[in-house]
Amino acid sequence: MKPTRIPVLVALALVIGVATWAVVGRVYDALPGLSIYGPITIGLLAVVELVFAVVVRRRIRHPVPGHRIDPIFVARLAVLAKASSHTGAILLGVYGGFFAYTITALGRGRLSVDARTSAIAAAIALAWVICALFLENSCKVPPDGPRGRAT
Repeated sequence: MKPTRIPVLVALALVIGVATWAVVGRVYDALPGLSIYGPITIGLLAVVELVFAVVVRRRIRHPVPGHRIDPIFVARLAVLAKASSHTGAILLGVYGGFFAYTITALGRGRLSVDARTSAIAAAIALAWVICALFLENSCKVPPDGPRGRAT
């Protein structure tokens, strides 16, 4: 598995954002208002991945004798991180496109609430992407240490 490339994530977010902006501009009145539960869920996912990243990074870089971390578990976390970074980029594009449409009409009832919710959700989606990239990086085995072996 190759490492996630940031330009791919940026392109994904931009393409999805423009497409969302175009679609929302045509069908906004038929859409329900944005729920705050979406950003809360994304934030929880980001926190869980951040915790995994810190724990795995510490366990890989500073192994405790007799308490080896399971390599399959680390590989699964790396796959989760890669999938999360792409999903987070897609959600960043969706909420960013929604925000781009709603920001132009602030002060008109539901639009201002949706603009605020979509801005918060886009920021949290960006944080999720960053946490996923950190988790993916934490799953890498560091180069040979000073003792001449991989740790």
